[in-house]
Amino acid sequence: MTEDLKKEPGDEVVVTASGFAALGLNQIAYIRPAEKDGSPGFAVHGADGTFLTMAPSRAVAEGLVRSNDLVPVAVH
Repeated sequence: MTEDLKKEPGDEVVVTASGFAALGLNQIAYIRPAEKDGSPGFAVHGADGTFLTMAPSRAVAEGLVRSNDLVPVAVH
């Protein structure tokens, strides 16, 4: 089984679109500026783009992400 996992330098690795979308799924969350009902805030999205919540400030958004054992990543 471990033989299947060994890669040599220069070996090509193919990642499907769904596999690429799943990278970091349980590890990171994206934070970006957004508006809700005309009020500015920060949207938090899962690695797959799923909207999770809105926060009134970047600090609150980062706290929510970290409290759920995720790493916050800013999206510009």
